[in-house]
Amino acid sequence: MMLHQTKVKRRKFMQRPFRFGVLCEEMGDREAWFAKARRAEELGYATLLLRDHFVPGTFGDQFAPISALMAAAMVTSKLRIGSMVFDNDYRHPVVLGKEVATLDALSGGRFEFGLGAGWMGSEYEQAGLSFDPPGTRIDRLEEALQTFKGLFAGTSFTLAGKHYRITGIQNFPAPVQQPHPPLLIGAGGRRMLAIAAREADIVGIMAGPLNAGLPTSDDPAAYSAQRFDQKIAWLREAAGERFTQLELSVLTTPVFTNNRRQGAEQIAQKRGWSGIAIEEILEMPTIFVGTVEQIAEQMLERRERFGVSYYMTFDHRMEAFAPLVDQLSGR
Repeated sequence: MMLHQTKVKRRKFMQRPFRFGVLCEEMGDREAWFAKARRAEELGYATLLLRDHFVPGTFGDQFAPISALMAAAMVTSKLRIGSMVFDNDYRHPVVLGKEVATLDALSGGRFEFGLGAGWMGSEYEQAGLSFDPPGTRIDRLEEALQTFKGLFAGTSFTLAGKHYRITGIQNFPAPVQQPHPPLLIGAGGRRMLAIAAREADIVGIMAGPLNAGLPTSDDPAAYSAQRFDQKIAWLREAAGERFTQLELSVLTTPVFTNNRRQGAEQIAQKRGWSGIAIEEILEMPTIFVGTVEQIAEQMLERRERFGVSYYMTFDHRMEAFAPLVDQLSGR
């Protein structure tokens, strides 16, 4: 299938320095976890990240993120830790707000607060939780964001919302990072992108929204440069003057190879994409194919076009991805 091609007015973005994060899927035991955190720091990664799930899904068994991230912080000195992302529905915001502030305080100001509206319907069902329609979950997320920012302000906080009623709560401890730890919101649809534009410090741009617990990003068009341009335009429109303050992030699919065409064909085969031009795959903003030098050049070009400077990779690619981290971090 050929993707629809449109002419896009390309804008140059403020050049934020590159940084890189490791999203962990392979847990191992206590010593393996400590070793992974230390190795990520040695290799120059900025962040070590964990999902927030209590069933394996397609990504395997996961540690509980709060305690595991704190343990990682205790065996490192510079590595930042982050949630990718906390499901807002799994904890009351007063409870999670206290956990986040404590993580930031005890890590010495190294926590990054990733938050989402929840998406994995089967997990909700297994846990006996109500999986409300997307609009309701997003409404609840917006109230939670008000709550977190109110709690982190350090004064008595009250909210009479539709989903949360909070009276005179004063959070302790105060986060080290002020006014609050950097807030990352993962977003793929227009409404979530608008919320992220207004409220987040970091926007994790997804290929598409997650509906009914299922990803809607199997269509290659969702990964296209044209679709990504549209998301950036939505972000810019909603953010207004604060757009230049946003750090833009994506989870990458890298293929290290001397033959870019074959690498792109491998991606198409693995994802079941048929009839798509190889050139379109090679232009997708989250897909990087080639040698380390070629991929580094692609990242430089895409930062200029799309403004993305924060790239994440899975832990099983941590070593292979490290030369890029070495070449580009802070650049």
